[in-house]
Amino acid sequence: MQLAFDNISTDPVHLFEEKDIKISVLRLDKIHPVISGNKWFKLRYYLEEAKEQRKKKIVTFGGAWSNHIVATAAASKTYDFLSAGIIRGEEPVQLSPTLLQAKDQGMQLHFISREDYHEKKLPPEFQNDECYLVGEGGYGPKGAEGAALILKYNKEKFTHCCCAAGTGTMMAGLIRAISPSQKVIGISVLKNNYDLEKNVRSILGDERKEWQIIHDYHFGGYAKYKPALIKFMNEFYGQTNIPSDFVYTAKLFFAIYDLVNNDFFPYKSKLLLVHSGGLQGNISLPKGTLIY
Repeated sequence: MQLAFDNISTDPVHLFEEKDIKISVLRLDKIHPVISGNKWFKLRYYLEEAKEQRKKKIVTFGGAWSNHIVATAAASKTYDFLSAGIIRGEEPVQLSPTLLQAKDQGMQLHFISREDYHEKKLPPEFQNDECYLVGEGGYGPKGAEGAALILKYNKEKFTHCCCAAGTGTMMAGLIRAISPSQKVIGISVLKNNYDLEKNVRSILGDERKEWQIIHDYHFGGYAKYKPALIKFMNEFYGQTNIPSDFVYTAKLFFAIYDLVNNDFFPYKSKLLLVHSGGLQGNISLPKGTLIY
């Protein structure tokens, strides 16, 4: 299945008219069932450079539930690369649905200790001229350069662009793309991830735009959730027909819902929420948890 950029839409969310706050969702999840959301944007320039350098294998890092891992596997297959994933932790008896999907896309899985992973130690077999290394989550200037293209697909005016943030790569790209009168709000999906601001600044360099990261909506940490989040996901889908995933987008939507209700945004704000895909992550939830 090819990438379908014509499917991207900006869908209005009619929830806060009484507060005179307008919200729209940029539906990047419609691009592709696997390489969905922001993943292709962050990978684009890495893949182009790998092709220019005549590399044969894309190598990257990620965890057992990483959207980036499965998207890299699918994108590599689509663009005729071999792929390898350096996975955090010991190999489990049963692979996660995410890793099974990556394996089905032809990705070679290589498990390393959490200590080696933290230091991003590249195993010797991938230290050769045939391999092209992509940082975890596509982190880096090229990932942000690709993410900056995301807003070209939006047709609505906005005062605030809001996104979920893991590595901060997409957020940095969005910051680069906005005008000086606009602001980017990032919702951190990791607990106590206070290096996120530093990561974003590292990519931005001297870029001077308005942005802010909020750390209060992680629901226990990366890929963790609470019953309140699941309840919200079902209610939000029932009201908007927009699906979300519990790792990223549900935390974004919940945060914005709560922030609007608590008058965080100025009167007459126009919010653009970036749906960064990742719906495959919901496969790990017990059957019947979600209504979609």
